[in-house]
Amino acid sequence: MRNDGLTSSLGFSRSPLSLPPPLTHAPSSPHHLHSWIIQTSHHLPSTHPLLEMTGENVLRCVLMLCCALLSANASNWLYLAKLSSVGSIRDEETCERLRGLIQRQVQICKRSVEVMDAVRRGAQLAIDECQFQFRNRRWNCSTLETLPVFSKAITQGTREAAFVYAISAASVAFAVTRACSSGELEKCGCDHNVHGVSPEGFQWSGCSDNIAYGVAFSQSFVDVRERSKGGQSSSQALMNLHNNEAGRKAILSNMRVECKCHGVSGSCEVKTCWKAMPPFRKVGNVIKEKFDGATEVEQRKVGSTKLLVPRNSQFKPHTDEDLVYLQPSPDFCDYDPRTPGMLGTVGRQCNRTSKAIDGCELMCCGRGFQTQEVEVVDRCSCKFHWCCYVKCKQCRKMVEIHTCR
Repeated sequence: MRNDGLTSSLGFSRSPLSLPPPLTHAPSSPHHLHSWIIQTSHHLPSTHPLLEMTGENVLRCVLMLCCALLSANASNWLYLAKLSSVGSIRDEETCERLRGLIQRQVQICKRSVEVMDAVRRGAQLAIDECQFQFRNRRWNCSTLETLPVFSKAITQGTREAAFVYAISAASVAFAVTRACSSGELEKCGCDHNVHGVSPEGFQWSGCSDNIAYGVAFSQSFVDVRERSKGGQSSSQALMNLHNNEAGRKAILSNMRVECKCHGVSGSCEVKTCWKAMPPFRKVGNVIKEKFDGATEVEQRKVGSTKLLVPRNSQFKPHTDEDLVYLQPSPDFCDYDPRTPGMLGTVGRQCNRTSKAIDGCELMCCGRGFQTQEVEVVDRCSCKFHWCCYVKCKQCRKMVEIHTCR
């Protein structure tokens, strides 16, 4: 089946009388792919279109296939968010078919199949929150239909990469913890370590969020990709691991106490409380603040240990809750066809009166903007009718929309 797809993408059909050697995995290099095409040619009839292609066309096809197939090597588990067409992840065979996972993540999937639907929800949560937090910036977390999800922006050690890794690790911890509290998972439930009477005098009761389980699973599943690449030696891996942990700490540091009163007429004679995670929007806001104050670092050897330290020695050392990055971000102004996901800001809406990054001057990178009037239909003059519905009128108005040139 894989060969049929490959050959059809080259623009010709395979001869029913001759079978090329199967390509069972994504090739590890362009040389591997080129070798496969050469081997395939020996199995094709002399009139086959592949044999009539020029060297330039063959090279173009090789490059196209490299982009399509080698992208899997650069993929990440956030691609799980795009698997809405696949039903619930309920068996080990499904784990083998999930794109974007490295082998050790596949093994974790097989051991914890029931948790994977929560991981998938976490992936979508991370993408949604990233797009919300960056909605008014040049890079706005645009996702791609192919791997990797967030383009080259998160593979270069930039601030944007720091945010994506932090929000992703936090989202898995959040989604898995929520699944525990809702009774969705047999392996975990409420946090029963929170019990008794608190120093403030209220009774611990209810279902405290089992954040310890969610954090532990996030560390196991998300961090394994970096540790498998040599987390103790690679500066990129050290950066990603640090930001993963900073994302999880954004939840841990903002756990809150929720209470309920019991008594006659709500007199609160007895108050029961439990620990709860903050809303994920709060987590996103915290990590976005850390993004704005992120520290540029470099790897240095301190004794026998390799550490990330501020590149500028005048800056104070970062904490475990801060985000760090290795190199400055590109300006994200222009579309670059050679860099998937570098979409530029042409056509983006901007705020004509703002002096911030969402303003037309900065968003449009000095290229100017165009203004057009469009008609907007809103609900207005809404009235509540007994019982029980709300009826509104439709109001039309003209508004100005500004877009970058």
